[in-house]
Amino acid sequence: MKLNRKNWSEVKFSDVVLNINKTVKDPLALGIDKAIGLENIIPNNLKIQSVIDIHRDGTKFSKFFKKGQYLFGARRPYLRQMVKADFDGVCTANIMVFDVKDKNCLSNYYLSLIIQSDVFVNHATVTSVGSLFPNAKWKFLADFKFPIPSPTEQTEIAELFQSMETAIEQAEQQEKNLLKLKKTLSNGLLSKEPGFGNMLNKKNCTPTDFGGIADCFEQHDKQKKDVNRFIGLENIEPENLKISTWGNIGDGTTFTKRFSKGDVLFGKRRAYLKKVAIADFDGICSGDILVLKAKEKKMLSKLLPFYVSAEAFIQHAVSTSAGSLSPRTKWKDLSLFEISIPDLKTQEKILEVFQQIETTLSQLKSQKQTLKNLKQKLLDEILG
Repeated sequence: MKLNRKNWSEVKFSDVVLNINKTVKDPLALGIDKAIGLENIIPNNLKIQSVIDIHRDGTKFSKFFKKGQYLFGARRPYLRQMVKADFDGVCTANIMVFDVKDKNCLSNYYLSLIIQSDVFVNHATVTSVGSLFPNAKWKFLADFKFPIPSPTEQTEIAELFQSMETAIEQAEQQEKNLLKLKKTLSNGLLSKEPGFGNMLNKKNCTPTDFGGIADCFEQHDKQKKDVNRFIGLENIEPENLKISTWGNIGDGTTFTKRFSKGDVLFGKRRAYLKKVAIADFDGICSGDILVLKAKEKKMLSKLLPFYVSAEAFIQHAVSTSAGSLSPRTKWKDLSLFEISIPDLKTQEKILEVFQQIETTLSQLKSQKQTLKNLKQKLLDEILG
């Protein structure tokens, strides 16, 4: 694509974009039954993933938006919470509603590219007001300047970016399909009659309980020797099996429970959150995390996390939890959960299948990230 930037004109955001501030008192009376809060917007994703059902849950939100308009999270704009509305609804006052002034000057799609760009998000961030919860303000966003191509070039640019977005969506769908397959296979291991394709049968499976295949370790180290990182429940993403983030010991923590590389970490508080991870480093963790190790003569250590993350095990943890505000389960209850396990040779074959799925998932995530990086780089070059 060859773009003639010499003919582009520089405009201010407010020259071509409207900041909508319309409010409604009774959304349901107008046939509006959906609301959006910041918690419903996933960063870096223009599609609305969840909504508030006003009929069921009610809402105090009153800012009105229409299908096709863009919602931009004004609170902490560096979180990049922005979506395109695919229905009429209401949202929190912490969300700005943008629309195009003149579609002959600025296309709806090109507006989406602008608000996704690093230069726009950085401008919104550095001009935000407030220390604890910095908020972007329209009076500063209105002055944001950017080059605007001709309508024909905007169409060409849109086609390029839409092709990249299609490739990203295809990778995401493949990822979803693989995650669904992994979950189905994992659940099959703990069904009443264990199944994993044609690999499992009554002859190669032995009844036992969870305490027969794993141990729960309670090793504490107040001195935190030879470790640099700590994790809490907030550092474990649901249904991911990976430690997504961590804290540094030097920054201070009251946690003392040790875990080692290869251990399976299970969130015992609010087990329904399905927080399970495989430790890929030695560290310290919260007391609300159980540290599980496979009994090597009974269970392959790398296969254990797929048993722990199975739906049947999670539901057992939920059913044995005590407490109303923050229900917690205990290892003594989890250890009694009855299962059937295959012999070690069969476990090796099962593990190979899971590892192939994990490898493909990793490749898809890398592909997605490469495409997203390319999209952002091109976008910054066009608007830079």
